[in-house]
Amino acid sequence: MEKILAPKKVLVVDPDPTALRALWNSGGFIADIEQCGDFEGARTSLMRSPPDFLVTSLRLGAYNGLHLIYLAKTNRHGTRSICYSMFIDLPLIKEAQSIGAFYEAPARVSFALVSYLRTALPSRDRRQPREDDRRKEFRGGRRSADVALVSLHTLPNLQP
Repeated sequence: MEKILAPKKVLVVDPDPTALRALWNSGGFIADIEQCGDFEGARTSLMRSPPDFLVTSLRLGAYNGLHLIYLAKTNRHGTRSICYSMFIDLPLIKEAQSIGAFYEAPARVSFALVSYLRTALPSRDRRQPREDDRRKEFRGGRRSADVALVSLHTLPNLQP
């Protein structure tokens, strides 16, 4: 008998209503998504009916997403937080991570959320936001000892 999981409740907070449109278009997970465009509405929703996940932009006009992350951290529901920012604001990101939030680049939030909803998360995000993602670069697959052999076989007029 297959276990049916209840949909997770996700509160998305961003002043731009199209910012995370991919969340609705992604069919990789089942979630009840509520979107708020401002801090006040998000705070009311967070206190009234705590979600399983808070996904917030770090910049929310006169406020910032840290206020919401602190509120989510203090509720007894165990809301996990994910934040993102169009600009790398290292002090805000590090503070968000220090209180238990996960930081994602805006382009990866939709894809990362699918994983967050499906798996158990560690207690904190240990990744360094300033370091480049090494998966973007081709690092080669040769050992230094192989370089000599490869170059030997690629030189003209040499037969092994």
